[in-house]
Amino acid sequence: MTQGMRWGIVIASALVVLLAPVPEGITVESWRLMAIFTATIVGSIVRPVPAGAIVFLGVAAIAVTKTLPAREALAGYADPLVWLVLCAFFMSRGVLKTGLGRRIAFLFIRALGKNSLGLSYALAGTDTVLAAFLPSNSARCGGVIFPIARSLAEAYDSKPGPTARRLGAYLLLTIYQCDVVACAAFITGQASNVIVAKLAFEAAQVELTYSKWLIGSSVPALLALLFVPWLLFRLFPPEVKVTPHATELAREELAKIGPLKRDERMMLFVFVGVAGLWMTTKLHGMDPAVVALLGVSALCVSNVLDWNDITSEKGAWDVFLWYGGVVKMAEAIGRSGITEKFAQTAAGYTEGLAWGVALAILLLVYFYAHYGFASITAHVTAMFVPFVAVLIAAGTPPLLAVLLLAYFSNLSAALTHYGTTTAPIYFGANYISQKDWWRLGLYVSFATIAIWSTVGLAWWKILGWW
Repeated sequence: MTQGMRWGIVIASALVVLLAPVPEGITVESWRLMAIFTATIVGSIVRPVPAGAIVFLGVAAIAVTKTLPAREALAGYADPLVWLVLCAFFMSRGVLKTGLGRRIAFLFIRALGKNSLGLSYALAGTDTVLAAFLPSNSARCGGVIFPIARSLAEAYDSKPGPTARRLGAYLLLTIYQCDVVACAAFITGQASNVIVAKLAFEAAQVELTYSKWLIGSSVPALLALLFVPWLLFRLFPPEVKVTPHATELAREELAKIGPLKRDERMMLFVFVGVAGLWMTTKLHGMDPAVVALLGVSALCVSNVLDWNDITSEKGAWDVFLWYGGVVKMAEAIGRSGITEKFAQTAAGYTEGLAWGVALAILLLVYFYAHYGFASITAHVTAMFVPFVAVLIAAGTPPLLAVLLLAYFSNLSAALTHYGTTTAPIYFGANYISQKDWWRLGLYVSFATIAIWSTVGLAWWKILGWW
């Protein structure tokens, strides 16, 4: 598809909304906002230019057309959650720069890497530990884990092509599928989880803090992280089952790295401190964004990060631009009454059904709609608020509706080779065919949906959350 065709699709999506009759009770400005928002989401999917540029153009269009006052159109960039994500990316830079991430990975490999299944647990475990405070899954899973996994595969003569199934195909696919679970496990698992938290409060008055998100995910996520590597080991087994060289390689690498360096110790101190403060917000009352600012300040003052590290972190500033814009657009759409109209209409289709049946049907629709999205963020901003409204209208307890949609937003990225930012990295290594990726991603989705829908529901019942 040419760039011109992509732009044509974006413009057509806006015109379809603009030329449609304005629903009763919706203002002309709100309907225009809906057209710009629709074009932004479609643009994020077909991508005539990068997604960040699409959102930037959307914000500009809102301001130029006076759909919102300029101050309000730009207000998303002052949102504390946007700064929280920005600072977390800077901390990701610290983990990469100091080498702490590599050290953690090799410690896991030394402990668990005697066979290929253990090796997958080691690398997935590293990613999960880093997800506790690094919201860039591309930085931790792509920047830290991927090079190590690729090196281990090649150490066993497993390369793209005829030898891919020796080890590399299994290892890379399993790490990616576990990264999706790690994204769901923490509010810092990936960047758009904080959008989910914000939308949950605005749509249902449900507050998803760091600790509440983690407590809710802890049991189903742990079970999924244990089950998924084993499932793929059975469905897509590597030819190499025993990997003694991996533990030897880990020992050699750890010997080369040597004892903890001063910057690693400081990074570890900040990591523990920030995570601890995020989990105890109710005790000290400090905003999570302030905690993140404090952590980055500590890294700057201690020279773990310098100002060049901050200004050259392109991924962080890219996320800042699109995230700040999307947050404000989604918030304005929520206030416009459009999502309420959608909920009232959609609720009619589930009228008469028990809320549990309606919940199951709507969750499956929400989950498998991700085949049409190239990012979790696009999926969330387009569908989260309307589906929360519909589920609550059908009788689902608000907290239950929010939790399931929040976790499913992440787990659905398992389906395709473009489901989230790390997918193109792992698929692009050319170890796994698209057919195998989609087939096995579908099987993993059956497993994770079952785990969250049974063990997850039981765990939240024990907690008294529904």
